[in-house]
Amino acid sequence: MNPSVLESRSNLWKAIGPGILVACTAVGASHLVWSTRAGADFGWSLLGLVLLANLLKFPFFLYGQRYTAATGESLLAGYHRLGVGYVYVFLTINILTGAINIAGIGMVTGALLSGYGFLNLSVPVLSIAVLAFCGLLILLGRYRFLDGMAKVVMGVLIVATFAALALAAMKGGVAEPDFVGPSPWTWVSFAFLISLLGWMPAPVDLSAWSSLWMFSREKQTGHFATVKESGIDFYLGYSMGVLLAVGFVGLGALVMFGSGESFSGSGVAFAQQLVNLYAQNIGDWSRPLILTAAFITMFSTSITALDGYPRSLAACCSLIGGLSHSAFNRIHQVWIVISLVLASGVILFWAQSLIHLLTFAAVISFLTSPILAAINFKVMCGKNVPKAYRPGWFLHILSWSGLAFFLVMTLGYLYVVFWM
Repeated sequence: MNPSVLESRSNLWKAIGPGILVACTAVGASHLVWSTRAGADFGWSLLGLVLLANLLKFPFFLYGQRYTAATGESLLAGYHRLGVGYVYVFLTINILTGAINIAGIGMVTGALLSGYGFLNLSVPVLSIAVLAFCGLLILLGRYRFLDGMAKVVMGVLIVATFAALALAAMKGGVAEPDFVGPSPWTWVSFAFLISLLGWMPAPVDLSAWSSLWMFSREKQTGHFATVKESGIDFYLGYSMGVLLAVGFVGLGALVMFGSGESFSGSGVAFAQQLVNLYAQNIGDWSRPLILTAAFITMFSTSITALDGYPRSLAACCSLIGGLSHSAFNRIHQVWIVISLVLASGVILFWAQSLIHLLTFAAVISFLTSPILAAINFKVMCGKNVPKAYRPGWFLHILSWSGLAFFLVMTLGYLYVVFWM
């Protein structure tokens, strides 16, 4: 084989990682929780909205990796080019959402860990213990551990999810032929729609994570991804996330919709119901396997979230203070500890209601989406970005459509909360 072809393939493999990490983070919270609940409560009615959310957030996630590949600097450095005030906006939003989102993810992980039954500990205690262990792994293993784990987890989850979905489809849904479920298109259901959209496929904050992870990937492999290579990495990860979102909506629709059962707000009960979605179709023998797959998925999400939020916060502090790379590493470690403490406090405060915590986290993430999406778009259109890599007409249309959609839905949510 031509040596240049071999080198090209080798470089592409070296570039793949940050996009998979974002997909891994997204799948853990939004897909396992919100996509499955969408199918369980409303059948297939919300599949179009799930796909629309993925489409409209697509450009803002793409800009994270494309900007870095095109300019050689992080997306947050692009924020800084616009003015230090933009960095402060990102910093403020991430301080507000980081601990809440980490806590929500940690509680789902702790609830799944309780499903093994060999630890006589409460879900909050297990959740805090998991997050503490994740923090230790990040401090010791750094990016190499994150990257390797994410690729394995995504492969296992895709196979398990679509195997269960295929078996459920062959059996047919549990709903009676004449069953008419509730409509999601009412003001009463609007809060659920915002929760679904907030973490579908993930908070817009994650676009900055993939940008920063590109530098960690370069340090690991010695190769900095080109625009083309980073695009392939992004499309691969994003496509996995979209496929799994569809799969989880389908599982909820086929196994729970019309059964009279809805997801519990209790962490332990929620974890059991989640495992049942698979086991009812694959067989009871699969329960330990499915529980392990779900737990590993959420565990990996906990690790990526506990790395991503502190990493972006450390980058903000470094940009504001004009600090060196060595200072960034120390600040990153400090933010990991701070995030652990704050997330633990949130877990203890919301200990009795997992779903309420996840709802609050998802709503906050959605309400901040228009702000971060608009800044990402502005950064990508900057004069320092080579003209060939700035958004073309299609991305312009999609970006403006996404911003308009976020704004309209935000106004709708505020109307429901304050005027209905």
